[in-house]
Amino acid sequence: MTSKRSLTPYLQVTPLALVLLVFFIVPIALVLIVSFFRYQMLVGLTPDFTFDNYLDVLTNPTTWRLYFSTVKFTLIVLALTFVIGFWIAYFLVFHIRNLLVSIGLFLVCTVPFWTSNIIRMISWRPILGKEGLINQALLDSGVVAHPLTWLLYSDFSVVIAYVHLNTMFMIVPIFNSMARIDRALLEVAVDAGATRWEAVWNIVLPLSKTGIALGALFVVTLVMGDFFVVSVMSGGLSGSATTGMFNDLQFLNYPRAAANAVILLIVVLLIAAGIFRLVDVRKELVR
Repeated sequence: MTSKRSLTPYLQVTPLALVLLVFFIVPIALVLIVSFFRYQMLVGLTPDFTFDNYLDVLTNPTTWRLYFSTVKFTLIVLALTFVIGFWIAYFLVFHIRNLLVSIGLFLVCTVPFWTSNIIRMISWRPILGKEGLINQALLDSGVVAHPLTWLLYSDFSVVIAYVHLNTMFMIVPIFNSMARIDRALLEVAVDAGATRWEAVWNIVLPLSKTGIALGALFVVTLVMGDFFVVSVMSGGLSGSATTGMFNDLQFLNYPRAAANAVILLIVVLLIAAGIFRLVDVRKELVR
């Protein structure tokens, strides 16, 4: 009887362990193995252990420019989504007194996610284009004499699309963290002479750090792992780390693409480790 009870926890985690093994560990292991293969034109993959793929990626100036572009987009989008997500979550939690109304408005924020990411991204084209709504409004009002060409097919349009697609991933965890904050703390702080801004800075922000950390992790991984948005919204004028992988795959250079993927994975893991070093998410969630 005792032996059966001791085996029960292992039996319970076995399905999840199998899923992680088949869909997570095995694919990453295959990518890691292929990254050390040799690629020869007109021959293909050669199972020969070599570090040339990593040296080629790390010594290529184009790769460094693509990674710089990726980090640039990630930091800009992270800052914008944090500002927008924090204040939307703050409004829903502390300014909407009725719980049902707050939940209803929160669900309204999720409505765009009922459609495809591609549709939501492409919807910016008729808004930002030369003959789009913004340019038409500026021309009709006499603010500009010629259409603004930098609104679409530029870094600006890429950032706009990323913020639109990923802000919700920042709102949700911050909303969950703020919902656990006792509103009486704010009232006590205000009664003690603190301004509303001081209460937000000294109470709400520190107690929301778990949600901020999780939201930052979601945004970072989604932006750094994206290829489609930066290619479509920039018109091919901007690139990212995944753009280099896509180009290698087009030429069937799978080992170099795999090496690039491993490097990108390491970069993302280091960023995640830095985030979780600042905030002990497990400790905060248990609290």
